[in-house]
Amino acid sequence: MDRIELELYLNKVLETARFKDYCPNGLQVEGRRRVNKLATGVTASVAFLEAALDWGADAVLVHHGYFWRNEAPQITGRKYARLKLLLANDLNLFAYHLPLDDHPEFGNNAQIGAKMGWIADTRFGENDIGWMATLPMPVTLAHFTAEVEETLGRTPLVFGDPDAELRRVAWCTGAAQGYFDAAIEAGADVYLTGEVSESTMHTSAESGVAFLAAGHHATERFGVQALGAHLAESFDIEHLFIDIHNPV
Repeated sequence: MDRIELELYLNKVLETARFKDYCPNGLQVEGRRRVNKLATGVTASVAFLEAALDWGADAVLVHHGYFWRNEAPQITGRKYARLKLLLANDLNLFAYHLPLDDHPEFGNNAQIGAKMGWIADTRFGENDIGWMATLPMPVTLAHFTAEVEETLGRTPLVFGDPDAELRRVAWCTGAAQGYFDAAIEAGADVYLTGEVSESTMHTSAESGVAFLAAGHHATERFGVQALGAHLAESFDIEHLFIDIHNPV
């Protein structure tokens, strides 16, 4: 597939023009014109890029790319090492941040909801980035935690009474602990995200709303996989998801 056609298609599907993000969305580093093999991953780390190159990728597509707001502009140190790998190997880097969180089908929130069997009926938080659903039947926090652990493959950090009965579940992947108050105000019984702050435990205890931090990386693996699979099904592209373990 032509690289320009791929970028135009991704920008259209993910509606990048709608978002005022912390980084540029789309093609961040230009490589070869023809894309036959696409590797997807959560973060464009050196380990990920090296694995993609070993596989023979022409392009990589990630959720966490480069050029974040307020970062130093100098091309030195770790930034130099990453860009050198891309440029020396003519490897394209596509990155989509908020557009990949928000997408109703390929988004991280949508994909976790689908895997957990949650059907969102409410949105909350800034730009309605958080999702909320009513469970088919009430479950205990202990049961809910076990289901999350099985689906994500990691043990979450949990605040709340294991025997508490849950019906309304709110979630937002990644570093979205800042939306906990918004989830509480929206009527959640439990809130699932990736990371946690020092104040979170107190907010949970004082509100009576349970909180799960299941990992920034772990909660944001599914969106980019779904998008890569879609591209492979729609175009003449070979796709491989490369998961670089990250306990955060």
